Amino acid sequence: MAESTTEQVLAIEKIIKDVLATIDREREREIIGRRYGLFDRRETLEQIGELLGITRERVRQLEKAVMARLKSSAETDLPHIKDVQAHFTDILLALGKVSKISDLSAKLTEENSRLDQARVSFLAQLSDKLAVIDDDDFFHHAAGIKTDHDEKIIRDEVNKIIEAIKVAGEPVTIEHIAEKVGNKDVKHVKALASISKEIAHLNNRWGLIKWPMVNPKNIRDKIYVILHDSGKPMHFNDIAKAIKGSSFKRKDVTTQAIHNELIKDKRFVLIGRGIYALKEWGYEKGTVADVISKVLRKAGEPLHRDEIVKRVLKSRDVKETTILLNLQGKPQFKRVAKATYTLADEK
Repeated sequence: MAESTTEQVLAIEKIIKDVLATIDREREREIIGRRYGLFDRRETLEQIGELLGITRERVRQLEKAVMARLKSSAETDLPHIKDVQAHFTDILLALGKVSKISDLSAKLTEENSRLDQARVSFLAQLSDKLAVIDDDDFFHHAAGIKTDHDEKIIRDEVNKIIEAIKVAGEPVTIEHIAEKVGNKDVKHVKALASISKEIAHLNNRWGLIKWPMVNPKNIRDKIYVILHDSGKPMHFNDIAKAIKGSSFKRKDVTTQAIHNELIKDKRFVLIGRGIYALKEWGYEKGTVADVISKVLRKAGEPLHRDEIVKRVLKSRDVKETTILLNLQGKPQFKRVAKATYTLADEK
């Protein structure tokens, strides 16, 4: 196949036409072209049967018979197929021995359109060296190198990966998964995991599609991931910028919407002017006076103002003067010695 992207696109279209030209009957060429979406959208058995004036079952029989003939003659009589097979295999090796059809097509075509993907899939199905996984509720449309695994083995290996993730109970690295399934080829494990619709990944974390840390769907989950990965409190403006610059889907949200969600969700704690942290980091909601009260109550004894400031700053991003003003001006605190305070209700 040609090296330049444009030439590859033209070559694939020509290969498709040359392969179809080996089918003697026009009606059978029409069935294959329409069933596999080689020139337009894919059509159902019913749609093709209605167009050609034959039954749905007859369309199915003809499709099966023609594909069987094409596959049996692929190695000897079909034009270009040996070269196609070798080229596809080289790309799949580079991708980890298996990949989504869309990823394979992206390496072969300029636009990677639905039509491009349909043609790549059709050519892959004609090769006896490749295994093709149909798109369904659990798998993306994919292809793999048959010498490494047929369709059943691919599905079994993916299911092992899913079970390893379930056992982990939380998002883990692909290296961890590879170790648990006993496969030293991390690239291959990553490729297998990528064709599953039950698995998602984000920032080298792999987990079940329903887990927000690998597949955040709403604004709150995206905020959580940003804060979690930053490992430190952030201003809501910076959180908004981080979301817009991320790889999230639907990341074009307003700063106001992000601020609103930060206020509503109990996972996030306001610790300063517009600055939020995760509650799981040990932060708690409340005013500066509330935090001072908790510090003194936990200490169980009067504390010097410097120590109070030090402890409050661990959970609030405020100025020291704000803490001191609360100590001196709030009735719930009383001074018991020079620069030393306790709770007013403590005896």
